[in-house]
Amino acid sequence: MFETLDIERDGGIATVWMNRPDVHNAFNAQLIADLTAACVQLDADESVRVVVLAGRGKSFSAGADLNWMKAAGEASVDENLADARRLAGMLRTLSEMDTPTIARVQGAALGGGMGLASACDICVASEKAIFATSEVKFGIIPSAISPYVIRAIGERQSYRYFQTAERISAARAGELGLAHEVVAPEALDDKVAEIVAALLQGGPKAQAAAKALIRAVANQPVSDAVVEDTSRRIATLRSTPEAKEGLSAFLDKRPAAWVPQA
Repeated sequence: MFETLDIERDGGIATVWMNRPDVHNAFNAQLIADLTAACVQLDADESVRVVVLAGRGKSFSAGADLNWMKAAGEASVDENLADARRLAGMLRTLSEMDTPTIARVQGAALGGGMGLASACDICVASEKAIFATSEVKFGIIPSAISPYVIRAIGERQSYRYFQTAERISAARAGELGLAHEVVAPEALDDKVAEIVAALLQGGPKAQAAAKALIRAVANQPVSDAVVEDTSRRIATLRSTPEAKEGLSAFLDKRPAAWVPQA
């Protein structure tokens, strides 16, 4: 049980609902702690195949709670550092989950909310969704979320949006690469379900290894070390029970053991 979250389970799918709709699912210390714990808990559960991150109400997440920000402004540097580390740790925990993650963005994803959408593996957005790194309007910077937002939209675009704090429409988010899919509001859940169904066809250990592969290879030159590393990764996986089952299932023209039965 979590104070700020509702978690719904449907077979191997866990939907984590941020449940502070009265404040647009804004971050405070409790939500950060709850999200961190939920990510750890769900990632350790082998029956969970996909995690969908969503927000109750009109907004996905409007970033930092204003009362929390006000308290931070009155706190010491050491207290602010501890708070910042907890936020950064939560985002990293989400980003580095072995389990595939999908952000379901139906409305505003501002500041830390854009960070959450960027930290998830896949982002599906309603046409009504809006994004922004709005921190400079409050005299601060999008520091904790920056590794994930820069990864999502690139360094060049980040120079613009980190400084202007402009609102980014869902269509523009699709152009930038932040949103993988942009759909009509009424089609949002169907599109999420379509991607979940595709994810359930893949081997869970292979998917975790694929995520680790991206982290190891992205933005690296094609060096001897990278070639050797990628060779070792595939060689190691080929001999695993999951890989053997996947090949057998393909040759036998049947679903692999990890695919849910209809």
